[in-house]
Amino acid sequence: MGFREINSKMVEATVLPGQRLFSQRGAMLAYQGEVSFTPNLQGGEGGIMSAIGRRVANEATPLMTVEGSGTVLFGHGGHHVQVIELTGDTLYVEADRLLAFEGTLRQGTMFMGAQGGVMGMVRGQVTGQGLFTTTLQGQGAVAVMAHGGVFEIPITPQRPVHVDPQAYVAHHGDVRNKLSTALGWRDMVGRGSGEGFQLELSGNGSVFVQASEDKL
Repeated sequence: MGFREINSKMVEATVLPGQRLFSQRGAMLAYQGEVSFTPNLQGGEGGIMSAIGRRVANEATPLMTVEGSGTVLFGHGGHHVQVIELTGDTLYVEADRLLAFEGTLRQGTMFMGAQGGVMGMVRGQVTGQGLFTTTLQGQGAVAVMAHGGVFEIPITPQRPVHVDPQAYVAHHGDVRNKLSTALGWRDMVGRGSGEGFQLELSGNGSVFVQASEDKL
């Protein structure tokens, strides 16, 4: 099925009988053919427990199940759209950045504090980013949204990458994340991004960074 990039803010998906994809509610711009859009509570192959996890995480972004035969144009809010192809690995992405993804991917939720410890919790409380991150695993395509374009930076054991937490879009691969601060606790008050916080990503993989710190 996959996605075809029409321009920087719009993708086209071919919907085939017996297959399905999931999109953020309100992301459909136009369609041709016999295509249906149904509200979805489970969110992909992750099942109902995945949906409950996202609700606890305050990431219960409404999804639509898309089925039938035809083509659909997706976009949302004029945001930049980036297509990411997964070949069996796991993509970590915040739920509100998901535009659409193929139903072959299994959806779950990861608590950022599991990798970042206490600083992972600081990331959610101070930077405004979620404590939980959506995971998509398997073979298939994902369309994510961002402000001002997206750049993919490779991560290697010899070259970890430091990212402003609010410029972070997604990452994949065998990667650990750790949030650190270059400021004291008093200096952090009122600072949600920039030099005050750095999200360090190390291991093997890549991270997608947006050109703006604005939240969606």
